[in-house]
Amino acid sequence: MRTMTEGTPWKHILRFSLPVLAGSLLQQLYNTVDTIIVGRFAGEASLSAVGTTQSFVFLFLAIAIGLSAGDGVVVAQFYGARDDENVRRSASTGILFLLAAGLAATALGIIFANPVYKYVMNVPKSFLHLTLTYFRWYALGLVFQFGYNIFSSILRAIGDSAATLYFLLISSVLNIGLDLLFVASFHWGVAGAAIATDISQMVSFIAAYIYMSKKYSVFRFKLSDFKWNSSLAVKIVQVGFPITLQMMLLSIGFTFIQRAVNGFGQSMTASFTVGQRIEMYLNLPCTAFQTTLATYTGQNIGAGRVDRVRLGVRQTYVISLIMTVTISALVWIFAGRIITLFGISKQAAAYCLPHLHAIALINVILSMYVPVFGVFQGTNHSTVPMIVAGSALTLRVIITYLFRYSSLFGYTIIWWNGIFGFTLGLIITWSYYFSGRWQKNSSIAQQA
Repeated sequence: MRTMTEGTPWKHILRFSLPVLAGSLLQQLYNTVDTIIVGRFAGEASLSAVGTTQSFVFLFLAIAIGLSAGDGVVVAQFYGARDDENVRRSASTGILFLLAAGLAATALGIIFANPVYKYVMNVPKSFLHLTLTYFRWYALGLVFQFGYNIFSSILRAIGDSAATLYFLLISSVLNIGLDLLFVASFHWGVAGAAIATDISQMVSFIAAYIYMSKKYSVFRFKLSDFKWNSSLAVKIVQVGFPITLQMMLLSIGFTFIQRAVNGFGQSMTASFTVGQRIEMYLNLPCTAFQTTLATYTGQNIGAGRVDRVRLGVRQTYVISLIMTVTISALVWIFAGRIITLFGISKQAAAYCLPHLHAIALINVILSMYVPVFGVFQGTNHSTVPMIVAGSALTLRVIITYLFRYSSLFGYTIIWWNGIFGFTLGLIITWSYYFSGRWQKNSSIAQQA
């Protein structure tokens, strides 16, 4: 296992981030192919149903990613401080925590699916039953999703980001194959798509655990080794809860935006589903570098190297921006061809083209501040990204509902709202960074 506390920062950052970026790209490619298969073989109503589930799906994913990231920061700081005993203890506590949370998420998801989609999100009756069918089947696999996230987070915390790429490759190939079998061949519709996802997540979960336990002796747990450590659990929550809350706020905000989208009918919902899928590609670099900077910062703070954190931020900023601008240019140029892949109606395609052109421009702003979130997470200041993301999304929701029927924007505010929210996020993020307050009380390892 190697640390990122010595050597040229950008080399460590690029070496670590490329597998993360490749894994995220692979995941998005799967999501895109999944959407294409559903749209072409199950119809536009099914495509709309799968698309409208995403904000509620994201709510549970927020819990999995947030708590896993919290444990990852704790592990990374102990690892940077070369404290193997606490690396092992924090990892085992995190695993117990996430598996329990995954089981609870499955039960809550199934229980609350109907009132959320029927009343909160106002899903049209024409595809409400398809929405509920997809989500309930999907929720059965949440425990595997939570488990995979904690294993991946622990591996990234010790600098092994490449391994998660292999797991995602196996999962994505399997998922696409099962989609073709269940949806295209067996005609199981949205249920088939959800079951394919559940099976692939289970395989990723098993593969990640086997790899982690066989390659790293510190993670070779016996059943008796999984012991709950309350003090470490508190530290995990202290770091992870703000990340979770940040993502939950995003989920709630997007629920309101999705409700506004649903109000324009099935064609707009289908169009928005495609737009969201493509927007994920635009966000890949900045989210990958956020993950990278969280680990890089955690290890360097644990080793007492704040100077390397600042240098890493400058170098990461340039790399992230270059990558995002390149992807945005490709989306702008090939927007029309991209839309035809999904098999949506002419009306939906007419909505989608200006949507893709707009986000190709707007999301460049996002890439100018999201990577810095990793610095705040790695220094135990996770509340800052939560405040930034919450403020940005709140403004987006307000702008959407104020202007959705206006002559100035009309329905186009559904995608143009980002320019207002992201600009606010940019201002708050860099203001806090330059204040230097993120350096205070930053080391969890020293507090232990």
